[in-house]
Amino acid sequence: MNKYKIVMLMVFLCFALAMQKVNEHILDLPLFGKVIYVDPGHGGRDPGANYKDILEKNINLEISKILSDALMEKGAIVYMTRENDYDLARPNIAERKRSDLSRRIRMINESACDLYLSIHLNATPSSTWRGAQVFYDDINDKNKLLGVKIQASFKKYLGSKRKLKQINDLYMYRMIQRPGVLLEVGFLSNANERYVLQKPYYQKKIAKAITEGVINYFYE
Repeated sequence: MNKYKIVMLMVFLCFALAMQKVNEHILDLPLFGKVIYVDPGHGGRDPGANYKDILEKNINLEISKILSDALMEKGAIVYMTRENDYDLARPNIAERKRSDLSRRIRMINESACDLYLSIHLNATPSSTWRGAQVFYDDINDKNKLLGVKIQASFKKYLGSKRKLKQINDLYMYRMIQRPGVLLEVGFLSNANERYVLQKPYYQKKIAKAITEGVINYFYE
């Protein structure tokens, strides 16, 4: 074999190895290039549900930050509607809640996001209810599929027995045009869930479950 052929063979082998590395990297980044909006519910003057001094808005934000990191580790481009403890209402607006929701809607609709994830906690008068649950509005025909994938992931990782539920009467989710779902990741009114929802290890489990559900939505 002459020197030219040897050089060409070496170049080919190097190229093949490089492509293998690229393919392996892509497999490690299944959400590469996907744009995702994470929406931590409530904030600022709006605490959401509460139990004594335990406020939903704070736990929503903690979980959302962990989720954002988990999604970015898989290659996603992530935006958040809020990154600290504030609401999105305009100053001196009497109807602060509607103003807050309207700005969240506009932020998501005006983005080029592939989907949004709205993070909340549930609460009921009964302390026995528990489990993470996904809600979707049929305003977008992709919402149900996303909900199915994440609800299955909640069952796998969190042991949730709750079922995917359709909602068409919540202002924010009816007005958002991008694909997405409302995620009630646990019940603040349940003592056991209230305890684990505050723990970083459980918040990471929630983020892992959601991330896997999102990946399955895009690729299954």
